[in-house]
Amino acid sequence: MTPAAPRFVAMAERIAVRLAQPRVRALHLPPPQPATARDAEFCALELDDGSIGFSYVLLADVGTALRAGTVGPDLAGVAAMALARGYAAGDPRAKALGFAAINALSQSLFTRAAWAPPGAGDSLAGIAPEAGEHVGMVGLFPPLVAPVLGAGARLTVLEIDPALAGERDGYTVTLDPAALACCDCVVSTCTVMLNDTLDAVLAACRSARRVAVIGPTAGCVPDPLFERGVDLVGGRRVTDRRGFLDAFAAGERWGAFAAKYVIAPPEYPGCAWLLERAA
Repeated sequence: MTPAAPRFVAMAERIAVRLAQPRVRALHLPPPQPATARDAEFCALELDDGSIGFSYVLLADVGTALRAGTVGPDLAGVAAMALARGYAAGDPRAKALGFAAINALSQSLFTRAAWAPPGAGDSLAGIAPEAGEHVGMVGLFPPLVAPVLGAGARLTVLEIDPALAGERDGYTVTLDPAALACCDCVVSTCTVMLNDTLDAVLAACRSARRVAVIGPTAGCVPDPLFERGVDLVGGRRVTDRRGFLDAFAAGERWGAFAAKYVIAPPEYPGCAWLLERAA
């Protein structure tokens, strides 16, 4: 199977051609000392049609590097595809900006094809843990801990930061991907999309009945994830551009200006259909 990064870039190439090579309007970065730390984990890349794609910027301190340079102002007018190709590169900054561009192109395609991803019923993207089940979480996402434990499920969290490892109040944090092998369902944050661990993580949780990849960075066309056995992809779609940009720039919560959604293979028409519809 083709590695995930080149596959996403190839799909972005097709989208960019169909949409007449969209260009970047602006790169929006959260303030250095935001009022809401969690909402400041992402950058937002805006295309000239107003479509916005997110990317996680705390890996390798990408956010700080972006603020320190001149990359933000210089991106205005750049072809989105020129950035998207960076997702297959080794540089963390190019990878983060590249996936933001892939997400923005994907959101633009959804709009042009007049297709709206189904709204999410909960924060767990339809995983629906049950009492007695063993849930795996890839990347500690505190808002999801309470719903899992509240359902009576056992929780194991896979992390890459040794400082987080150990027993917590009602759950375990481990550094060993093999711990996912006995999980009944797994929900992964999108860090796996940016640190080249996607395929390794999916291999580790191949026995799970359901696997979900969720978060603002999961705003891409989901075809490469479904090809790898992912069951659910939960992302964010900006619904109020002006409200979002004002809140984002102020370091305030912006969730009210973006809708959560979850895509599953039965409801997804496929990128080829979207491209044809967008014509």
